[in-house]
Amino acid sequence: MEKVEVKAILGPVTSMEAEFIVNMGTKAQIPIISYSATSPLLFSTRAAYFIRAAQDDSAQVHAIGALLQAFGWREVVPIYVDNEFGEGIIPYLEDTLQQINVRIPYRSVISPLANDDQILEQLYMLKTRQTRVFVVHMSANLGFRLFSNVKAAGMMSEGYVWILTNGISNFLDLLDRSAIESMQGVLGVKSYVPKTKQLDDFTNRWQVKFQKDHPNMTKNPTLNIFGLWAYDAASALARAAEEVGDVNSVFLKDNKPSNLTCLDNLKVSQIGPKLLQAISNTKFRGLSGDFSLLGGQLQSSTYQIINVIGNGGREIGFWTPEKGLTRELDNSCCSYNAKPNLRAIIWPGDTSSIPKGWVIPTSGKKLRILVPVRLGFEEFVKVVDDTVTNTTNVTGYCIDVFKTVMAMLPYHVPYEYVPFAKSDWNVTPSYEDMIDQVYRQNCDAVVGDVTIIANRSLYVDFTQPYSDSGVVMVVPIRSTNKKNAWTFLKPLTRDLWVTSFCLFVFIAFVIWLLEHRINEEFRGPPLHQAGTSLYYSFSILVFAQREKVVNNLTRFVLVVWIFIILILTQSYTASLSSMLTIQQLQPTVTDLSELIRRGEFVGYQEGSFVEGLLTQLGFHESKLKPYCTPAELDEQLTNGSAKGGIAAVFDEIPYMKLFLANYGSKYTTVQPIYKTGGFGFVFPTGSPLVSDVSTAILNLTEGDILVAIAKRWIPQEGVCLITSGHANTTSLGLDSFSGLFLIAGIASLLALSMFAVFFLYEQRKILTHSGISIWTKIWTLAGKFDQRETEFHTFRKTKQHQSSNGDTRSVHLDGVDASETTPNTDCPPRPSIHSLSPEVNFASSGEGGSQSPDHVHSAADMQTVIVVDFLAQV
Repeated sequence: MEKVEVKAILGPVTSMEAEFIVNMGTKAQIPIISYSATSPLLFSTRAAYFIRAAQDDSAQVHAIGALLQAFGWREVVPIYVDNEFGEGIIPYLEDTLQQINVRIPYRSVISPLANDDQILEQLYMLKTRQTRVFVVHMSANLGFRLFSNVKAAGMMSEGYVWILTNGISNFLDLLDRSAIESMQGVLGVKSYVPKTKQLDDFTNRWQVKFQKDHPNMTKNPTLNIFGLWAYDAASALARAAEEVGDVNSVFLKDNKPSNLTCLDNLKVSQIGPKLLQAISNTKFRGLSGDFSLLGGQLQSSTYQIINVIGNGGREIGFWTPEKGLTRELDNSCCSYNAKPNLRAIIWPGDTSSIPKGWVIPTSGKKLRILVPVRLGFEEFVKVVDDTVTNTTNVTGYCIDVFKTVMAMLPYHVPYEYVPFAKSDWNVTPSYEDMIDQVYRQNCDAVVGDVTIIANRSLYVDFTQPYSDSGVVMVVPIRSTNKKNAWTFLKPLTRDLWVTSFCLFVFIAFVIWLLEHRINEEFRGPPLHQAGTSLYYSFSILVFAQREKVVNNLTRFVLVVWIFIILILTQSYTASLSSMLTIQQLQPTVTDLSELIRRGEFVGYQEGSFVEGLLTQLGFHESKLKPYCTPAELDEQLTNGSAKGGIAAVFDEIPYMKLFLANYGSKYTTVQPIYKTGGFGFVFPTGSPLVSDVSTAILNLTEGDILVAIAKRWIPQEGVCLITSGHANTTSLGLDSFSGLFLIAGIASLLALSMFAVFFLYEQRKILTHSGISIWTKIWTLAGKFDQRETEFHTFRKTKQHQSSNGDTRSVHLDGVDASETTPNTDCPPRPSIHSLSPEVNFASSGEGGSQSPDHVHSAADMQTVIVVDFLAQV
């Protein structure tokens, strides 16, 4: 720059070289064009004159993340070289993996000057860990040495996954056979170069020239991606120089003190800014694809996915930002799903089975499983020290579930139980303390009756639950059976009794209206008619009615009413029988707010999270009492708050099922149920065992095995969680029969309406007569209703029967003979309308036809009689 005064620099090969030259180019305003320095750390605002005519290493981390996500690997270990090139990709890789929930449990950093022993030391350390997925990012020469040692360490066997970045994948064509043999089954992310006729022609010409310049080389040369990027970078620079034109411009020297360094005394190029702008705007179709710079970097987003098999890398698919992993570039479908859209892959160990990505460490270390030492409810977890064999026996429902689940895994997992207890072993330990042991990595898991709750999941991972979930309130129950002389009234409520009585009276009235004109049974004095009607209506209760009804409308009403009476009597009988025979039980407390308002003591299990739940619900800490065993809980509930015990207990459903199985006759559960996650196994955050164990639990719950395990440890007889209290026989209310009563009312009103229509139609001449008042019409219609309907068939039969027996008398009405049948009643016969006329002469023995004084009427009476007589004749 100082002597030659170059206008541009092409070709800092490595990222370390480029970092130094970029600073010089920025001071001298000379464009620095690199085709092989791919570290993301080089590109910043300080490198304004740096142009990268190659792909940035950070662009390939999305393709690596897509591979990890497609195969379901949750952990990956990056192995990278300890320099700027290796470290540059790590921040971008971490960000991408965090987005897809993939962890980096640890890293392996290898010095660029490391010897084989140092590399083997790193590999043996990795071999003792459980993660088996590795991403290798380093220079090609160091990478080839790494894999020769990987094979020697036995880490190219089945179960391992190796993914190469393009720092190694782009140089696979230059490897000899021995190096390829050590990398069989490895996956790689490689920069994609589209095949064109222009590329084929150039490659042929280059190979001819190379062999001409190097006649002693026996192996056919190969032009890799970096050679293509170099050619395209030189082409872009030449195009930009032609566009600028003035390449002989001078350099100007800054007026700075002479004691500064040579970098500070660099001359500033006057053509540099123009040349930089021209290169940035240059676009053409190059050998490596479309040459287009955005922000000083080559834009190329397509990567080729290869699988090292045989003599080199075999193409198995592609990755693009638009489609993700695809088998072909023109494939319209993408692989954002559980199944990768790639060609068949041969994995290390010459297997086609997808590795699960982790194994139990080969160091011989067993998983340390923490189990709680409980003082009560030992059906779930029971720890017993065997002094004879000096071993610890762990049994229980939770232990059997864990053993069954681990046996269902497709691989063997060695583990051992580690009891967790307080110093005296007489108190159930805090489950929060056990979870803290997993969080601090003092143990590998917790197995027991550990409940899945939100704040615990912030520090550890839980498997799928394997038990019922929820916290319930259990309270004592009391009998409500109090029998007395009025017990027979309890089956029906007061409203139902009153409504039923009113409906009986109403039905009696309806029957009387429909039968009065045509049925002798419902005629006579008013009290006799009322008594007959009411007796008939109420006698239907026992179906003892004797009177016959002759009106079809009455029969219609009775059919509906008898159906309703049948249902009502049967319901009454069933309810009364239940009250007299079945024991009626009620919870002593039905509402949580009632406990808080009365200041009652409530219980919770020692060491449980329920204590915190109760304080959140509003209970004061002084009102909370812990318990350990079911017997202690029974004693506290029996004593109650008044005698130093508790009024209710809050605990999880599995514990209360076990408690009620032994003491269920004395206690019950009431609403509500406070939902929890149920029992689950605890593992460290990101443990690969969680997914497999959860899958095994789901398979276990879908069959009968989990039910069989529960029956073996938890008694099922008599266990029934009722969230609304015990069954209780209550009085039948009006709501239960309102529909039936509505039907009876509608049927009765329909019959009355039809009767009224028929009756008024028969008496239509009275209604249409204009010579009398409305009250006279009403009074006349009432009189008509009270008369017998002599034309009805029942009266015709009676009349014929009386005629045959000579029971007929003639009355002479001024030359008109009127015959009247004597009614079959004890009451005197009602006088006919004609007998009310003053002109009528009655013949009586011994009277000589003389008129009785009783027949003298007033003028008003005479006028009324004349009108009624006229209407009767009409």
